[in-house]
Amino acid sequence: MKEIYNIEGMTCASCSSAVERVTGRLPGVISSSVNLTTAKLTIEYEDDKVTPDLIMEKVKKAGFGISPYHKEHQIDEKAVRQKEEEETEKKFRASRTRLIVAIIFAVPLLYISMGHMVPWKMPLPAFLDMHHMPFNFAVAQLILTIPVLVCGSKFYTNGFHTLFKGNPNMDTLVAVGTSAAFIYSVVMTIRIPYNSDAVNNLYYESAAVVVTLVMLGKYLESRSKRKTTQAIRKMMELAPDTAMLVENGVEREVPVSELRKNDVVIIKAGSKVPIDGIVIEGSSSVDESMLTGESIPVEKQIDDMVIGGSQNFNGMLLVRVTSVGEDTTLAKIVKLMEDAQGKKAPISKIADKVAGYFVPVVMIIAVVSAIIWLLLGHDLAFVLTIFVSVLVIACPCALGLATPTAIMVGTGLGASHGILIKSGEALETAHHIDTVVLDKTGTITEGKPKVVEVFTKNYSREQILKFTAAVEAGSEHPLARAIVEEYHSSVKEKEPAIEQFENKTGLGVEAILSESGKKIAVGNEKLMLSYGKDAVSKEYHMAADQMAMQGQTPIYVMIDGKLEGITGVADTIKSTSREAVEALKSLGLTVYMLTGDHKVTAEAIAKKAKVDHIIAEVLPGDKAEVVKKLQAEGNKVMMVGDGINDAPALIQADVGVAIGSGSDIAIDSADLVLMRSDLMDVYRAVHLSKLTIRNIKQNLFWAFIYNIIGIPIAAGLLYPFTGMLLSPMLGGFAMSLSSVCVVTNALSLRYKRL
Repeated sequence: MKEIYNIEGMTCASCSSAVERVTGRLPGVISSSVNLTTAKLTIEYEDDKVTPDLIMEKVKKAGFGISPYHKEHQIDEKAVRQKEEEETEKKFRASRTRLIVAIIFAVPLLYISMGHMVPWKMPLPAFLDMHHMPFNFAVAQLILTIPVLVCGSKFYTNGFHTLFKGNPNMDTLVAVGTSAAFIYSVVMTIRIPYNSDAVNNLYYESAAVVVTLVMLGKYLESRSKRKTTQAIRKMMELAPDTAMLVENGVEREVPVSELRKNDVVIIKAGSKVPIDGIVIEGSSSVDESMLTGESIPVEKQIDDMVIGGSQNFNGMLLVRVTSVGEDTTLAKIVKLMEDAQGKKAPISKIADKVAGYFVPVVMIIAVVSAIIWLLLGHDLAFVLTIFVSVLVIACPCALGLATPTAIMVGTGLGASHGILIKSGEALETAHHIDTVVLDKTGTITEGKPKVVEVFTKNYSREQILKFTAAVEAGSEHPLARAIVEEYHSSVKEKEPAIEQFENKTGLGVEAILSESGKKIAVGNEKLMLSYGKDAVSKEYHMAADQMAMQGQTPIYVMIDGKLEGITGVADTIKSTSREAVEALKSLGLTVYMLTGDHKVTAEAIAKKAKVDHIIAEVLPGDKAEVVKKLQAEGNKVMMVGDGINDAPALIQADVGVAIGSGSDIAIDSADLVLMRSDLMDVYRAVHLSKLTIRNIKQNLFWAFIYNIIGIPIAAGLLYPFTGMLLSPMLGGFAMSLSSVCVVTNALSLRYKRL
């Protein structure tokens, strides 16, 4: 079984690590992964050994809330997500209100407690004078501190709760540190009437300002984190909520969730396409840029597919529904993105491992540091400063946010360019690859044959196409269809009527034109030679050889027993293939072309696409073996394909990439899906991977550096040399700043060019 659960009460990487630890230890659990940013647990287990109740019981015992995460149909999911966002917005506004109240009390507290320490005179009322009215001075600070601690009560309820459950987290560090400062200050306040010197040992401002600063950091962090989920939110908002259903010629507006397969909907000019379907009437230009990243509108005619969420421009379309609910393209994209954002990249395991031990180690460092300074003869006030500073400067949040935030932003950026990434692992592996294997048909080439050239001496190009199209009109053979389509697009006339049609198996076809009585024969070289060895002249023979060398299939046209033309048909390379291959090579990658074609044809295509390495005459079932062989030579292989027969090779490769116009099986087998059939997107995907991994490494660097430098300074490392101690307030500020830096750096990915 593989299930997803919502986890509540997590505040930092130590929490997510604790949930992973308690669930991962259950016998029968294969894998357990928690995403701190989305607050989701993804767990895979053997259902004869583990039950959902047992999983939930373990998580609750660890001190966290848990509930199953149920996927609904797209429209219901939209409503559920809207409700979740409303609740999140409500919590966000409440946290902002608490922060404002905390600041209102913390500022005068700071003024009263620290005003006498600045070089210039800061006036205070006489009844609050530290030297003449020390008790009033202390009580005023106590009164101002209590509302701040109440506003930050979540740190204490969460912090002590997880501490007693044996899974201390960031809140525990804040709660223990500020509680120690506050309780010590209260004791000193009680002592003031008996010993006025106790007024010098008050730490109310440390407790209150640390809580306020951490609240500020959390507020900024949550505000930034909301932006990381924007890509999915925008995707969800693409599809309209209603559609115009046509029944018995009558139009009526219905919710999209009520549409069923084979229903007919009308899409008027300027409105959005509500759901996937096939055009059965009308024509129009449709903007699919929000799904494919392609800015040029696509012309849609009868039998063309339209995608839910795209924008209809100028015409009216009648569409038969082909997919509903989770089967729509948009719903699949959203699911792919959610799955990718829920899966961890291998690089995040380092941070998670550290985070698991982080808080207990920091607490030990704080206690040991305090004891050492106490044994060295320093007073309790000095020791308390050390203890509180070490606790509040530690930043487990930054460690936990470093990877998931970058992956969320990276997958969102990819989706906006029509690149769908299925997992964080695929995103990370893509930056390691050194070899790219490109399937020829449908990947480098268009995947369907076209007329490339017509060679004739006595007739015009249009006449040869006219005669050929007349004979081939009834055929479903791809080469025949290519000739008929070329005739229709260039001449724009109906092909002439024929009679006495005869299909010569393995050779070609023959027929007589009704209007002129000319006998037309169209086929391969064997058909021509059946008319006699001299039927193909030297000139035509050379033209046919030239076509074959360029990867074209020569189709001979005989008129009244005499060879009068040769039509060269080929699967042409895509306009961007050459540019894409050169771009991939500029990244230092070795590019291979894989094809079942004859070597001569393959070489002709490879030459045009600038591919240096060719693996030709490969049987469909052997593609995976080719990938395996390249891997055995020590290469990290990316396989790019679109057909059903590419699926085993896509699975075998380190990273499988499916061209979006390809088969569903290829798409299901791949790690990355390109919505457009543009090979340049392979380069963009590799570039995106490199940008994202670089961003993750930067995030981890900042997260680790804050802790590596900050904790020893807070423990008093510099005091023997400089006589200076780190203020707990500065520690709290640094802790907040580290998380904000990490999330802001991850968000900077959104503005990168691919």
